[in-house]
Amino acid sequence: MTSDDTPRDPHPYVGMWVTGDGFIRQELLPNGRYDEARGNRASAYTGSYTVTGNHLDYVDDTGFTATGDVRDGVLHHEHLVLYREGDTPHGSVGEG
Repeated sequence: MTSDDTPRDPHPYVGMWVTGDGFIRQELLPNGRYDEARGNRASAYTGSYTVTGNHLDYVDDTGFTATGDVRDGVLHHEHLVLYREGDTPHGSVGEG
């Protein structure tokens, strides 16, 4: 019997993504789950995601589906534009 218990590096998209104004914070977790906060509302949306190339498919815990694409290090999630936490452009308030 063999087992591969070697820890794997998380996908490069794992981590916190935020809108330019910081209102929406979406954390992509290494276990394929996400947790999205909106304003003061923690865990406003939670669910699972899968990554194929630069494309993300989301299914929230109520069954709602959404998609996203990472282009030039920016996550375009439906009508939202999210940046890696710490990479948010200064003075940006629009969602694009």
